[in-house]
Amino acid sequence: MTTISLRLSDDDSTLIKRYAQMHGVSVSELVRQSVLEKIEDEYDLKAYEKALDDFKKNPITYTLNEVEKELGLK
Repeated sequence: MTTISLRLSDDDSTLIKRYAQMHGVSVSELVRQSVLEKIEDEYDLKAYEKALDDFKKNPITYTLNEVEKELGLK
């Protein structure tokens, strides 16, 4: 396990501690969850942008029935 330290103003520290307490989690868990969510959001945005770019290059869509038939699910 790795330890990471942060330098925060007293106001920021108080705000973060109170927020964590309101949600019943430790400051460490709050920070961990927040950073991982930020990373996931950025990853999702990049994936969306790539999918949109791919769609613009080849705007073919399929209905659910067409996909089920192609996959032999119907």
